[in-house]
Amino acid sequence: MSFDDDWAGIKTAAQENQTAMRLNQLDGGGGGGGGGSQQGGSLRVEQSDLAAVGDAAFSLHQRLDTDGDHAKTSTQAAGTAMKQDFALGPALTTVAEKWNEQVNTLLDACGHISNHLEYSKKTHADDEYWIATRFKFEQLDAGFEERAQH
Repeated sequence: MSFDDDWAGIKTAAQENQTAMRLNQLDGGGGGGGGGSQQGGSLRVEQSDLAAVGDAAFSLHQRLDTDGDHAKTSTQAAGTAMKQDFALGPALTTVAEKWNEQVNTLLDACGHISNHLEYSKKTHADDEYWIATRFKFEQLDAGFEERAQH
């Protein structure tokens, strides 16, 4: 069976079951609310959630930094030693190089996540402090009440 035949069959099945799939509105059931405790599908993130993600990224970075290189030295040494007599030697060296590249990519990603979350936390705390020290909320409330009367 060709792709076109498969695709035509999938489209026909989807049209027959069209009432079962609704992508343009929230399901009336209990899903989609982060455990059912929030109404309207609101997304809410607490500082503790961000801190947990940042801590996990930092911990993963620390472990990868130490554990990611355990096999590199011995694999490269084996590849170099076998280069003369076996075709596997250069392949082992290539595997060690690719592994090292992948570990470094993961280290960069973990560091970026951890640093960004720390930066975001500090920036938001600074913003909160700036707002709290610059605004008098009584004046804002009075302004909103005055505007509501007109």
